[in-house]
This record gives sequence, structure tokens and C-alpha cells, in this order.
Amino acid sequence: MNTRTLLGALAACLIATPAALAQTEIKFGHVGEPGSLFAASAEEFARRANAKLGDKAKVVVYGSSQLGGDKELVQKLKLGTVDMALPSTVMTSESDLFGVFEMPYLVKDRRHMGRIEKEVFWPIIAPTVEKKGLKVIAVWENGYRHITNSKRPINTPDDLKGIKLRVPEGKWRVKMFQAYGANPSPMKFSEVFTALQTGVMDGQENPFTQITSAKFQEVQKFISLTGHVYTPAYVTVGAKKWGTLPADVRKVLEDTAKETQAWVYETAEKGDKELLDKILAAGVKSNVPNKDAFVAASKPVYEEFAKEVPGSKEVIDKAIALGK
Repeated sequence: MNTRTLLGALAACLIATPAALAQTEIKFGHVGEPGSLFAASAEEFARRANAKLGDKAKVVVYGSSQLGGDKELVQKLKLGTVDMALPSTVMTSESDLFGVFEMPYLVKDRRHMGRIEKEVFWPIIAPTVEKKGLKVIAVWENGYRHITNSKRPINTPDDLKGIKLRVPEGKWRVKMFQAYGANPSPMKFSEVFTALQTGVMDGQENPFTQITSAKFQEVQKFISLTGHVYTPAYVTVGAKKWGTLPADVRKVLEDTAKETQAWVYETAEKGDKELLDKILAAGVKSNVPNKDAFVAASKPVYEEFAKEVPGSKEVIDKAIALGK
């Protein structure tokens, strides 16, 4: 090879390198703060996937809403500017059937969730977002949600009257807390701490892992262990960009995302007691509410959901039957 040919080859390599490197980065965005289950799950997934991918691609995790809140992340998946994300409640804005997981006291425990995932989620619910340009490749966890506030213990839905409550960006959570008598307002997760600290919001509802990692215990006085909703988290990709990845890279990402679920559930279960202890150690007072009162007050939400969302009654009936 003469000097001119050699220099030309080197120049071509140098030009191609930045583009090649850019193509190999798999951007994984989520809203969880450091120490949250979202953060731990995404990092564990990245560690496992990157060990298998070698130099084919690299998963890079961007937490703490660095790439946007849940709504922005879903939009960026569709546009192809983010490769993977971990939405939860916000998926109800993409497909009403995801609202099944917004129905209060539906999921009894993680074993029940496993049966719902297999029999209901994959065959019926997951395909409904594909026409929106999204594809769910695995189901992880956000967790059981509890109410915190700065006003009073919540024992029955009546205690929520007049409480300004932050909820995620999904209409069925709003409808649920309206049925309970609260004054719910959807808000980005990244804005909640300041809203609680300044009194713009009196309270919020989240799993222990989100409460502690976002330090809500520092600006709330009461936690009521309602466990009103179990929220899955969905490892989601944008269908358009996903289709451009090599088949072997897609297989590693999908298989690893599914395989990481067992680790996510185990970590979540272990963390439940430990995280509640952390909240109580900050001086937050806890109470166990009258769940029967909440179940009774939830009936109109189920009725409205069944009426408004085609096919939802059959899906809910099937999910409930799997818990028996």
C-alpha cells in the first residue's frame, strides 16, 4: 500500500469513528433518582447487557429525568432520540388498556402480577401500543403506592377531602383520587419535592423506593399505608429505532431485560421494610388505613373504566380471576 492510499484509509477511519461510536450507544432514560428501584434496575440491566454485547453496542443509563420526564421520554422513543425508557403510569396516555393497572387493589402480590403478565399483559395489553410506535420488551416494577401528606393521617377516603395531591401523568389516577374526594393534580416527578416543600401540594402517592430516593420524607409528616395501586414499569423501546438495530443486539437487549425482572422483584421485596423504616426514622408518622373503605370507594372507577374502555371489563375480570 502506498503512502497516499494509507493516508486515505486512515482519514476514512477517523471520519467514520465518531459516527460508529454514536451508533453503538443505547440511551436508556428514566425518571428515578439515585437509590431508587428504577435506578438500580436500569444499572443492573446495563451491567448484564453490556457484558454480553461486548463491542457491538453499549447501554448508557440516564436517570433523574436527565432526558426528560415520562411524557418527554415516551415522545423521544417515538422520535428515535432515546432508545429505551422505563415508563409506568404514563403508558395509560398511550393506550387506555394500560389503565387496568390503575384499578385500585387489583394486583394482590408479585406472584399474582406474574400470572397477569403471562395471561393478560403480553397477549392483550402490550400489543395496543405498537400502533403508537412503541414496543414493550419486559415488565419490571414501580411498586405498591402509599399516600404521604403534611396535613393528617389518611384512614378513610373522607380524610382526603381538600388534600392537594400530586399524581402521575395518567387520567385514571386522577379519576381515582377524585372519587376518594382529594384534589389531585398531575405533575412531573422531578417537580414534586419543591411542590411539597413550598405547600403547592399537600401530598403525593408513590412506592417507598420513589419516596425515599426523592427524599419526600423530609417534607411530609404522615404516611398512610394504603397500597392502593401496584404499578408495573415497562421496559419500552421506540419501534422505528428498534428496527434499525442489528438482530443480535436486539436479542441481547430483550432477553436481558426479561431476565433482569427476577432481580428487580427480589430487590423490591427486600427493600419494602427497610425503606419504610427509613421513612419513619425521619419522623414521619405512619398509619394503616381502613382498606375496605377504600375498596368500596373504588367501585365507581371500575365502572367508569369498564364503560369507557372497550374490552376492559373482560381484561379486568380475567386479571381478578387469576388472583383467586
